[in-house]
Amino acid sequence: MAVRIRLSRGGSKKRPFYRVVVADQRAPRDGRFIEKLGTYNPLLPQDHEQRLVIDVEKVSAWLKKGAQPTERLQKLFAKLGLCEAPVIHEQPKKSAPRAKTVERMKEKEEKAKAAAEAAAAAAAQASEEPASAE
Repeated sequence: MAVRIRLSRGGSKKRPFYRVVVADQRAPRDGRFIEKLGTYNPLLPQDHEQRLVIDVEKVSAWLKKGAQPTERLQKLFAKLGLCEAPVIHEQPKKSAPRAKTVERMKEKEEKAKAAAEAAAAAAAQASEEPASAE
């Protein structure tokens, strides 16, 4: 039996509230669970103490027994020092800018760099002229 530590959704429409539960991986998301470990309220600010309320001893006991947390809970537990943070996978190549876009961005950077050099040269030349006039 594969056991997971995961979020079970509660709350009303557009107002999510989650229970942190230990459940069999085959059980429905909001269905049967083995034990409730705490609550998670994503609507509260990051630094609010009621955002994530868990029983740390129970969580560490379940982790020692081999229960696997979901990626979201693994991130939250890593902040508390209960487990290591999940590995962030490389973004898909599909979302990378296309070749023509990259080319345009390079041209834009070159134009900006040339304009900055021209402005610096003009400023240097302007500062030399009053000195030679004296």
